[in-house]
Amino acid sequence: MAKIKVLFKMFYLYHKAAFDPLIELYESDPEYDIALSLTHEVKRTFGLFDKDQTKRYLQEFENQGHRISDENEEFDIVFAPDVVDEKKYGDALLCLIWHGIMFTKTGIYRELKKHTDYRYVIFAEGEQSVQSLMASGSIGNSKVVKVGYPKMDPYFTSEKFNRNEILNALDLDPGKPVVLFAPTYKPTCIHDLKDAIFEATKDYNLIIKLHHYAWLGKYASHRQHKIFEDRIQQFDHAVIIPKDDYNILPLLFAADTLVSEASGAITEFLATGKTGVIFNLDPNKLKHSDGEAILGFDNREYLKDSFVHINHPDELQAGIERALHPTVEMKNAQNSDRDKIFYKLDGKASARVKQTVEQLIVQGLKV
Repeated sequence: MAKIKVLFKMFYLYHKAAFDPLIELYESDPEYDIALSLTHEVKRTFGLFDKDQTKRYLQEFENQGHRISDENEEFDIVFAPDVVDEKKYGDALLCLIWHGIMFTKTGIYRELKKHTDYRYVIFAEGEQSVQSLMASGSIGNSKVVKVGYPKMDPYFTSEKFNRNEILNALDLDPGKPVVLFAPTYKPTCIHDLKDAIFEATKDYNLIIKLHHYAWLGKYASHRQHKIFEDRIQQFDHAVIIPKDDYNILPLLFAADTLVSEASGAITEFLATGKTGVIFNLDPNKLKHSDGEAILGFDNREYLKDSFVHINHPDELQAGIERALHPTVEMKNAQNSDRDKIFYKLDGKASARVKQTVEQLIVQGLKV
């Protein structure tokens, strides 16, 4: 009997973090033939020239034991982290697993609205994303299934995360609290906190995890990462995570608090049961060039009772202290927000995705 062919389609390396638990699950099932593809990974130099890095990463995937594909073959199932061309994949079942928290930015709605005739199985991490998708008018012919958040399955099931080992590998002191600074690339607090984040964390470990685009220079200034590469030389309590270390889960595990503004890492940190710090952004700057909102929420109000909010760099140190010592009221609010946003943080979201797909296969490979 022929194996069922599955493609995990990725545009950028960081998309793999959303797929890793699923790839591992499918590759362990002998009924499936699994392939990975990567198509858009470039590095911009001097703000002008793109250097294709796709082949290097694909070779690394192959060295790790994965089968890679140039997509010039037919697949029964295609997992994508963003909207793709339905026609390219013929009769394949298209499964959309957004590369982050679905409702936090409007990108998914904008892309889906361009292709309402396409038919996806859209896997949502929880009720808030389901409701946001329904209200957006972007679903069209697609089907939405609430399964949880596959990306974070290893956080709740794996014993491979060891805080001391993670910090020792980064040459940080396991005896000190860890502040994880994980800003997004747009809209960002990078320029607001580029100095304060170092000064406010002198008594702690500071881990800086930038968005993938902060390194590419394509959708964000190519100097975003240089801001911290230059400054970090002055501080022995801080490290910056290289671009190729795409998976944030070990850092979420090691961190005692997180500082960000509108990154999906904020919501992922909520899932860990720990308290973060949100830098409030100017709402007038939170729009696309066509005037539509970039964010799917007002970051000044988001998790307002769960996380610490600050408005100015001078408030950062006190904000971190508050996050490290949350009140009972904050912890109660976090429990409530977690239930609204995530469906079953039990480490089994990937299994639910696979089960749903298998049911659809029985029904004929189409939604």
